[in-house]
Amino acid sequence: MIDIHHHLLFGLDDGSPDLETSVAMARIAFEDGITHVVCTPHASGSYTYNPERNTERLAALRDALAAENIDLTLGIGCDFHLSYDNINEAIADPKKFAINATQYLLVELPDYGLPPTLTETFYQLQLAGLTPILTHPERNPTLQRDLDRMKDWLRNGLLIQVTGGSLLGHMGRTAEQVSHTLLRDRWVHVLATDAHNITSRPPRLSEARDIVAKRYGQHYADLLTTENPRNIFDGTPLSQQEEPRNLFENHDAKKPLWKRLLRR
Repeated sequence: MIDIHHHLLFGLDDGSPDLETSVAMARIAFEDGITHVVCTPHASGSYTYNPERNTERLAALRDALAAENIDLTLGIGCDFHLSYDNINEAIADPKKFAINATQYLLVELPDYGLPPTLTETFYQLQLAGLTPILTHPERNPTLQRDLDRMKDWLRNGLLIQVTGGSLLGHMGRTAEQVSHTLLRDRWVHVLATDAHNITSRPPRLSEARDIVAKRYGQHYADLLTTENPRNIFDGTPLSQQEEPRNLFENHDAKKPLWKRLLRR
């Protein structure tokens, strides 16, 4: 499995506080069957994203894992918050915040009061060559009440990442229910741990993968935990996805006739 959302770098945000904890988190991930991890420190108003410092911490962690014989391949990205400055920086320098300096960008929404310009923001990021990946929408109180707000984003190429712990009920009953709604309709592209520590938010993904396999099929489980995250890690296009439900139905009927005819 490949984990593209993991607060593994130490002393940068509310994730791992020190190198010892990072090594312990990496060991848990490795023993759970995770082979690759994208380290994703926050880029937010509370936590400054410093590429040079991140690179230094990444190198130190790689050395520590090698010394402990923990065979985990590490990449770098960030948990990108949609502040005005962040958005402008990402548009000007698309690779700065992207996963492994590719086109994929993890995007976290504010918990309350989604910006009215959000659709336009996603569009501007896409014009800059980025593919936004919306992190854990199942945990967002605004989206929990109105998943239809995501439809246009999905139709326009936004990807969705759900937290594995949400499927296990660790993020609350509503997040669990919404996760299964998104999975049932095949709106999810990636499962990730969003790990922060070794206790309340550990880096385990296999149990969530097995739930997806049992309820929605092995192929979908493999897409979400191996195939899609591997493409994202490598910066390559996703393969053919399972057909989403309740996304395009009646959508064309709302368009002018000439636009519907163009789709034929």
